[in-house]
Amino acid sequence: MSGHNKFSKIKHLKAKNDAQKSKIYTKLVRLISVEAKKSGGNTSAPGLAAAIAKAREENMPNDTIDRAIKKATTDNSAAMESIIYEAYGPGGVAILIEALTENRNKAAQEIKHILAVQDIALAAPGSASWAFEKQGNIWNPTTTVPLEEADIEKLSTLIEALEANDEVQEVFTNAE
Repeated sequence: MSGHNKFSKIKHLKAKNDAQKSKIYTKLVRLISVEAKKSGGNTSAPGLAAAIAKAREENMPNDTIDRAIKKATTDNSAAMESIIYEAYGPGGVAILIEALTENRNKAAQEIKHILAVQDIALAAPGSASWAFEKQGNIWNPTTTVPLEEADIEKLSTLIEALEANDEVQEVFTNAE
């Protein structure tokens, strides 16, 4: 019975867990880098402090956090920028997609592709954001849309696909 020993099971489980951690850490490092550039490396700045707290919640090692801050403050490479994409999903739900990227065109194409697979297109700027109100770093819906069971499944599949993308930081909807 080749491949059915305890070590193989542990190895595959560890590889799966490490891949998930890596994806989360990548997003958090990007967020820390942007906030570190904004604050000039001042860890007591509210934005950077919140990003560090979020990283610690995910058990990111301190040396990784420190490296991200140091790299962001000393590196003069391409600046990360935050972009908000808007779309209307299944059942007419407004969707806001917050992305953090070095390359605007690449991020836009990747998000367009993910949306196109679900038969959804990007909306014009401002066409979906009217349904939200920004409070801190979170977009809270001002109006909500009731959904049927089939639309809820489509929406959750879309959100999972969007969040799997490295450049997408957050996805907000106004679904009930």
